Parts: sequence; C-alpha cells; structure tokens
Amino acid sequence: MTSTTNELATFLAELRYDDIPTEVVDRCEELFLDWLGSALAGKGYPPIPLFERFAQRMGPASGRSELLTLSATTSPYFAAFVNAAASHVVEQDDLHNSSVLHPGTVVFPAVLAAAQSEGKSGRELILAAVAGYEAGIRIGEFLGRSHYTVFHTTGTVGTLAAAVGVGKLLNFSAEDFLHALGSAGTQAAGLWEFLRDGADSKQLHTAKAAADGLLAAYMTADGLTGAQRILDGKQGLAAGMSSDANPACLSDRLGRRWALAETSFKFHASCRHTHPAADAL
Repeated sequence: MTSTTNELATFLAELRYDDIPTEVVDRCEELFLDWLGSALAGKGYPPIPLFERFAQRMGPASGRSELLTLSATTSPYFAAFVNAAASHVVEQDDLHNSSVLHPGTVVFPAVLAAAQSEGKSGRELILAAVAGYEAGIRIGEFLGRSHYTVFHTTGTVGTLAAAVGVGKLLNFSAEDFLHALGSAGTQAAGLWEFLRDGADSKQLHTAKAAADGLLAAYMTADGLTGAQRILDGKQGLAAGMSSDANPACLSDRLGRRWALAETSFKFHASCRHTHPAADAL
C-alpha cells in the first residue's frame, strides 16, 4: 500500500472525539441538521416512494433503524438505502467543492442507521460522521476532476465514505479500515449518463453508496477481507476511474485540516454549480 493510504487508515483508527475541535463538532451538528431537513423534504417526491416500497418488500417489517420518510423502522441497510435517496432529491444537501462530493447524503444515512441499530451515543455518531467526511473528501480529491467528468463522485466515493463512518462506529483498527475500503471500493459505481435522459439514477447512486458502504463495514467486522490497494493499485480505483489521481491528497494535513468544516450549505434548491448565477440574478 502507499504510505498515504496507510496514514489515512491509521488516522481514522486513532481519531477520538476529544481530538475534534469544538468548531468542527458544531459544524458537524449543523450539517446533520441540514441533512435531516433534506431527507424529510424528500418525502413524497418521485422517485422516493419507489425506494420505500422496495425496502418494505425486501427488508424486515421492523427494526432498530428509522425510515425517516415513513416514520417506520427497518434494518440498518434499508434505512440507509431509503434515507440516502430521500436526502438527495430536493437538491439542498451539502457539498464539498474540491472533492465535488456531497458527503452528508451518504455519510449520515449510513452512520445514523448503524448508530440506531448498535445503540450508540450522539458523541459516537459525530465521531463516525467526522471520520466519514474526512476520508471521503480526501478520496474525492485524490481521484481528481477527471473522475468527476464521467463518474458521479457522490455515488462512487460516497460508498467508501459511508464504509469509513460505519467502521468508526464499529471501532475499526487501521487494518480493518483498509479491508473496508477495499470492499467498498470494489462496489463503487455511478455514471453521469443518467443526465442525458433525466433518469432517476442520481437517487439510486446515493442509496447504494450509503447502503453498500454500510454493508462493507459490517462484513469487514465479520471477517471479510478487501483489496489492500483499492485506491492506487494497478487495477484499483485510480487506474480505472481517474487520469489525474494524486496520492498526496489522501493524507493532506490529517488532524490539522478539517475538511468537514470546508463543506458548504445550499441556499438554493439546485446544483451547487448554479448558485453563483442564481446569486447574480
């Protein structure tokens, strides 16, 4: 593995709640509230009822994790699946610019569902979310803008970010994080071609990213191994999905630069790239 990948995994394993600056904790709480509002706002919007019906058909009748749009409960997997889709439909969820990633819509559904299922505290949820944001944003920056031209970064990188967040809730070691990243990375998907048809794949991308990241973490906890060089290996993510990958981004100022605090809120219900024009108008 590259030293930067190892540094990232070690940072994630060693990160503690008390290491996080107060202003970052406050920002995380604000981002969670913003995400929650986005998820609730998605209630009833197409195609969210399709995701709800799928979860009700395929998942358990009840569980410890909440389907926010239905005020019902289910398994962590299907709660993450539906809540991630719902929070990415009214175009109000947060955005990190340099990684071109919407971290909240994939990290929070996964960590909330897992935290509810595992009986974790609010402090543990915040710690997990911060870990997911810090890893996801750096992996998005690592893959670069060439990745974004073809791949929906929130769908691809979001799978790894969700896996990290849930892994932190499950007290992963550095080695565990490498396995979880491998299992999440091999599932990472999401192509922009859906824009040509106005198709519903955007919500499917976030639903799968949150749920499959959670899957990768739970299966890692049970002993599943994953590729150790999923990011920079000869047949890894950078090789297949980027032409300008920069490994230095993976360990950029870990513990000093809090990328979560760089994440912006949307003040208009539209793609963040349209906001300067909206503001000018």
